[in-house]
Amino acid sequence: MAEITCIEDLRRLARKRVPRMFYDYVDGGSWTEYTYRANEEDFGKIEFRQRVAVDITERSTASTMVGQPVTMPVAIAPTGLTGMQHADGEILAARAAQKFGIPFTLSTMSICPIEAVAEATGRHPFWFQLYVLRDRSFVEGLIERAGNANCSALVVTMDLQVFGQRHKDKKNGLSTPPRPTLRNLLNLASKPRWCWNMLGTRHRQFGNIVGHAKGVDNIGSLVEWTREQFDPRLSWQDIEWIKKRWGGKLIVKGIQDPEDARLAVDSGADAIVVSNHGGRQLDGASSSISTLPRIVEAVGHRVEVHMDGGIRSGQDVLKAIALGARGTYIGRAMMYGLGAMGEKGVSTALDLIRNELDLSMAFCGKTDVRGVDRDILRMR
Repeated sequence: MAEITCIEDLRRLARKRVPRMFYDYVDGGSWTEYTYRANEEDFGKIEFRQRVAVDITERSTASTMVGQPVTMPVAIAPTGLTGMQHADGEILAARAAQKFGIPFTLSTMSICPIEAVAEATGRHPFWFQLYVLRDRSFVEGLIERAGNANCSALVVTMDLQVFGQRHKDKKNGLSTPPRPTLRNLLNLASKPRWCWNMLGTRHRQFGNIVGHAKGVDNIGSLVEWTREQFDPRLSWQDIEWIKKRWGGKLIVKGIQDPEDARLAVDSGADAIVVSNHGGRQLDGASSSISTLPRIVEAVGHRVEVHMDGGIRSGQDVLKAIALGARGTYIGRAMMYGLGAMGEKGVSTALDLIRNELDLSMAFCGKTDVRGVDRDILRMR
């Protein structure tokens, strides 16, 4: 590809370079994928109000998220299996975010462990995403490890008490590492760049779990442990317990209802993330951008409201900020860049988004992203 001009270019390149099961893991949702599609498509129903003859000489995309300065109101979302898009993927993405000046969020279900990411980034602060599992002693251990790794915020995901049915993953027989079936072996043979990179890393399993969870020391025991650990009893009391145990900034992710937003704030959240898990859990749920205004109205005066789902450009970021979000998250856009070109691809994705954000602000007559509000929008 001669020149990368948008996130879609990175997606196409990633599709060529990443094994099918791991590409489909990123580029898919649950059931019919209605919500997955709506997350992206509903941004298209929002139009900008273009302005002219405004002095836009000096512009800034800089802001803060939970008190942390950011070069633009964007964080890298927690994404499982990042290290299967590209060898050492979590490390590469964290380095790109560090250089760019935005937060990187490491998933509990990452391939590279917390400690490896901390070491590779010189213990530069990053965020850690926590799943509340049945084994509370393991959860306590993760919280302690995050603190020891100098993580500056804990992101608790609330919408994975049970797994949504993701048809692509079932058909592909998704596993880490890939099962040596004929279909998988043939597909891997067509991705020599990916295979060569994977041969050069020791990180090929869930690094935060293997060797840390009781009785989990190989892929077989990991699969069984994971199947049993996601906890359907998750409650707001767990958030209160985590807040007390953690003691630092706490972000609650997976909010789609105003009442849940209020309960999250009452339980100690410093920020909440309007999110439907990228359309990977409840198919038929509303898109994140359509839900955002109701959540902002309910709790935006009490805590920061962030938004995740469907962001593929700086224009999408600007629309979310105009509707009241104090920050946004990119998952798939980052993963496409990573799968396409490693750390350079993540940096490219971030550059594209900031440039689009800056130019769109200019056309709307705005010079500071912190001053953007609904007056730049027209709703179709």
